[in-house]
Amino acid sequence: MRAPRRAVAQLASGVVATCIGALLALTPREGGAQVTRAARAATVAPSARGALRIDTLWSQSLGITKRLFVYLPPSYARDTAARYPVLFYLHGVSGNEENWVRLARLDRVMDSLIAAGHPEAIVAMPDGDDSWYTTWHTLPDAAACRADTAREEPAATYCVPWPHYDDYIARDLVGHMDSAYRTRADVSARGIAGLSMGGYGAITLALRYPDVFTAAASHSGVLAPAWLGPRPFAEPAVWARTPEELRQAAGDTRYDRWFAPKFGRDTVGWYAREPARLAERLVRAGTPVPALSFDVGVGDVYLDQNRAFAATLRGLGLSYRYAELPGAHTWDYWRAQLPTSLMWLLAQVTQRTSDGSGGGAAAGGA
Repeated sequence: MRAPRRAVAQLASGVVATCIGALLALTPREGGAQVTRAARAATVAPSARGALRIDTLWSQSLGITKRLFVYLPPSYARDTAARYPVLFYLHGVSGNEENWVRLARLDRVMDSLIAAGHPEAIVAMPDGDDSWYTTWHTLPDAAACRADTAREEPAATYCVPWPHYDDYIARDLVGHMDSAYRTRADVSARGIAGLSMGGYGAITLALRYPDVFTAAASHSGVLAPAWLGPRPFAEPAVWARTPEELRQAAGDTRYDRWFAPKFGRDTVGWYAREPARLAERLVRAGTPVPALSFDVGVGDVYLDQNRAFAATLRGLGLSYRYAELPGAHTWDYWRAQLPTSLMWLLAQVTQRTSDGSGGGAAAGGA
């Protein structure tokens, strides 16, 4: 079941401009959870705040129209000659494009970081359904999807006839951002991040499209779906080698609901989508590997998977940023870690301009 959406007023152009205050009202009760200092900062003057938009785009890769939230930094409206790097933030299973704003106040965190002296950037938050951000092994039953009256999201934006979700993000969404906004249309100016399923998506998309993304960050990512053991993690890692072992690695419920329709039921399909194998492929080809950062809570069910992925990168001689921190697979943890990934990605996508070596190609957009 997907998270419920809130109604928003749409402009005739198909682009929705939404006031920041209204969106912040959607933030749930914090329930005593620790909120990061950056997210709490309420001293940012209204004139120094960024803007939020809700866009729609036609995705040729999916065959439907999708919706996304876009954060524009404070100077975007007044400095009409400036161009900006773009960060892409992906949601997890059962989430949607509202999550990073509604549940983590990403826009307010960005405002606070920029007010504290960090670089400006555009942030795109797309709707990724429960897709695992990959091209599916099997086509979905679009007719049955359209007949489902219990689902909240309209069939027109959810029932995907051609589930090429990796191309949707790396080609359609990136192309939309470069044409609709004043971006720096260059790989050096694009970073991607996500949580849980979105963490898997961010890492695999960067490794699959190193010509598109220069850096990827993951919070609590599912980074080793085919890892079998030992538990707790210890080297040498054991990877599933048969369909039965794939089911064992994932667990029956997750295997049938999450993975088999998207990854297939054999190791060929799984290994083609396995983060460790994608990194190995780049190393063997001599292709530069994007900068990688990933973290996980010590109470997270995916802690050992993150350790397995780190061990693979270490064995390949790759550098990476990895942290194990207090917390579990919850929004309390993701809210706390959001400023860290934003600051790290901002450093990655702005270092070329800050050292005077150029800012990438120009792009369109108003």
